[in-house]
Amino acid sequence: MEIRPTTDQDLDVFVDTLHAAFGRFPETPTEGGGVWWSALEMDRNLLALTADGRPVGTAGAYSFELTLPGEILVPTAGVTAVGVLPSHRRQGVLSAMMRHQLTELRARGEFLSVLLASEALIYRRFGYGPATYTQRLTVPRHQAALALPRARGTAEAPETGSVEVLRRAECGKILEEVYDRYRRAQPGALSRPHRWWALGAGQPPVASAPRYVAVHRDADGVPDGYASYSIGDPSTLTVDETIAADDAVFTALARFVLGHDLVTQVVFKHFPPEHPLRWQLADFRAGQVSHDTDWLWVRLLDIPRALTARGWFMDGELVLDVDDPFLGEHSRYLLTVRDSKADCVPTDREPDLSLDVSDLGSIYLGGTAPSTLVRAGHIRAHRPGVATLADALFRADRSPHCLHWF
Repeated sequence: MEIRPTTDQDLDVFVDTLHAAFGRFPETPTEGGGVWWSALEMDRNLLALTADGRPVGTAGAYSFELTLPGEILVPTAGVTAVGVLPSHRRQGVLSAMMRHQLTELRARGEFLSVLLASEALIYRRFGYGPATYTQRLTVPRHQAALALPRARGTAEAPETGSVEVLRRAECGKILEEVYDRYRRAQPGALSRPHRWWALGAGQPPVASAPRYVAVHRDADGVPDGYASYSIGDPSTLTVDETIAADDAVFTALARFVLGHDLVTQVVFKHFPPEHPLRWQLADFRAGQVSHDTDWLWVRLLDIPRALTARGWFMDGELVLDVDDPFLGEHSRYLLTVRDSKADCVPTDREPDLSLDVSDLGSIYLGGTAPSTLVRAGHIRAHRPGVATLADALFRADRSPHCLHWF
């Protein structure tokens, strides 16, 4: 078997092989693009070929920026388009492509890769761990009233700004600019390169599918949030995503969609698990949570670089004994944090925590508590109290969340 990088001339073969792996057929491109695969970076993709040159597997990567705790932006590889023809599964093709890809990413100087897992059982063995989570929130229209309490002794803050309804085709630039400001401050968020918006490559509202967009503007008329939505049967208003500069803007947009006439329920399709909106509903039980699932999976390719890149919010030190069985590596590091900066160096000191590289990926953004993985048997704590220390050390300034689909 041969694994080789692709060129622009391989696009049709790559797309056809990938779709065949999932038993699907490529969509017909709309004018000017408009299919998700129009944003593929062909110089970052791989094809697996049999000895006689038949393509049997694909793997790709996008060039993104990932926001780390502390509002730190770092380059990351967004692994995508991974598939093996049904006739060649369980023959080592996928493992060979993943090993080839990880080696190539390191050669590029990249220290992080991320992906969205089609099946949760596949990618942990390649060193990826679930790091952000998402859910769906459904609110019946007749229970959608908001009752916002004010803190004792404070006056209720007046709402400022306004909401304007536009069509998706009218506000592409606004969506792009508002999302870019949002993702720079949100841990776990990925960039959306301009060409994604220009090509409509992705899911709504990146895709140019018909949508209404509630655009929030601040008191000076500057857009600072939006909610992309559509109404379908049976009279359900579905919000693709809500992007907001702060909680007040999110509340204003939520109030708008929850107050929409002639709908029976409002569905927030991609909702942050720890968002306060459920507490703002007059009827707490009105918010029905479903589709609670993982979203972004993280893989550390260079542990010292990754740990020193993110922001930290308390001082402390831990000795991490990290196993990476897929790449055949085992290392022990002393992580020392002082004044929001980390130092990470090899050490022979006794470990505080022993963990798989996939578990380090899960706790890296602060969305999974190390103590949870200790209790689950994934991480071994070697002394009392170290799990509590790790929880405090790895926490993020904000709960990580990723909206981008790739």
